[in-house]
Amino acid sequence: MDVKNMIFGAIDGFNNTLPKKDHLEKSLSTPIYGRNSKLDSLGLVNLIVTIEQQIEDQFEFSITIADERAMSQKHSPFKTVETLINYITILLAEQTND
Repeated sequence: MDVKNMIFGAIDGFNNTLPKKDHLEKSLSTPIYGRNSKLDSLGLVNLIVTIEQQIEDQFEFSITIADERAMSQKHSPFKTVETLINYITILLAEQTND
């Protein structure tokens, strides 16, 4: 499973808990944090935790997505689905290279 499909799966699970009008679109450009996002802070945390759990299930190691490193970046990895995919891909590459 690739990171994009993992995130889209997490979005599917998240959408199952929401009214249709609040569903996140499964698109690379979907905002997941900020003014244009349909997620509030609790929704973002739930989505991140779901993704972290999927990574642990798939790769048998854990990573922390929302940490000081993520928060201190000039361009937030939580801006869109695509920026989150890119950030997680970097984290996974670092984990597998250690």
